[in-house]
Amino acid sequence: MMFPEQPIPDHVPSELVRKDFPFIFGTTTTRDPFDDMTMKVHEGPDIIYATHAYPGGTAAWVPRRMAHLREIYLDTDHFSSTDFSPFSKLVGGNWINSPAELDPPAHGPFRQMVNPAFTPKAMAALEDKIRQYAVEYVDAFAARGECEFMSEFAFEFPIKVFMELMGLPLDRVAEFMEWEMNLLHNHDLSKIAEATNNVLAYLGSEIEDRRANPRNDLITFGVQGRIDGRALTDDELLGFMFNLFIGGLDTVSTNMGLHFRHLGGDREDQAFLRANPSEIPHAIDELMRAYGAVTTFRTCKKETEVAGVRFMPGDKVAMSTTLAGRDPDEFDAPTEVRLDRRPRHVGFGFGIHTCVGMHLARRELRIAMEEFLARIPEFRIAPGHQVECHLGMIQPVALPLVWTPAV
Repeated sequence: MMFPEQPIPDHVPSELVRKDFPFIFGTTTTRDPFDDMTMKVHEGPDIIYATHAYPGGTAAWVPRRMAHLREIYLDTDHFSSTDFSPFSKLVGGNWINSPAELDPPAHGPFRQMVNPAFTPKAMAALEDKIRQYAVEYVDAFAARGECEFMSEFAFEFPIKVFMELMGLPLDRVAEFMEWEMNLLHNHDLSKIAEATNNVLAYLGSEIEDRRANPRNDLITFGVQGRIDGRALTDDELLGFMFNLFIGGLDTVSTNMGLHFRHLGGDREDQAFLRANPSEIPHAIDELMRAYGAVTTFRTCKKETEVAGVRFMPGDKVAMSTTLAGRDPDEFDAPTEVRLDRRPRHVGFGFGIHTCVGMHLARRELRIAMEEFLARIPEFRIAPGHQVECHLGMIQPVALPLVWTPAV
């Protein structure tokens, strides 16, 4: 993909500039994004200036070491989360993805309002329903001896859970997925803007419906929510719902696809988890380290230095969990997947912006793996299939799995 050349700011040393940074939103690859592309980035400086790392093909600083990502995650004085995604600006909006893009002091009260809906106890109450959905999807293809894992399970299963939580109609799944793909995997800004407007119009109508007809769902929770005793503004409500839409429809699907890609290619790890299902939660942590998928962004708001590199106001910073999880300074033999490693990863973020839906995501990933392994015999990636992955948000485009059905 070709992007127009951009001037390099005066404060950026030429030796840190990289025009070949591989993780560009809207692109795909058949190369291995992890063992190959990620580890090549780790051969370079601790922090690079990648000319096309920000959505739309513009520049961003890219710290590759876990320690520096954690430092920036925690430094809310110099690095802002506001506007880390392009969606609101693309359509001339005044909303932001809340609470993900809120800085202190506004972040604390908003997060306090949101947290009760996503506590471990609240998510545990969904255990039976989530398991029922997983079983239904797996049983639908078990006897066939094959499935296209992404479209038949990784997308459909978590979306069904999310849509029930939001009180949204299941007959809109295909439409929602099209919007989501354009939001997160398209480099065409006009397509991103079109999808953003579609989502906003839909969520806006659902918000108005809940004001008139409250239900037991997350949209009603937002409509009835209070921050310091006041109701959320229209922009705050839209930003909160948009944030849930982004997180609920893609992040779990992405991680699930990468985890099953690994298991489809590693029969020993697959056999170990079949024999030791109680180890699945720990295995998921290691798989999230080894196959970090998400990049979020920060904007420098005051001049500062990290690892001797000068950041100036307005500079974008790409916070890549992909690079952090493969940091050789943080993890011994980072390319090796060791299901007993028990790593401290940043797959759900770090600091005040740790993912609010983390407990739900963990539960979905665990139940999906438990039920798939319990109901499907030893499986593998279909012979001859070369896995292609989206970059930016790293996700298999398709993942055909095959097995010999149980008699």
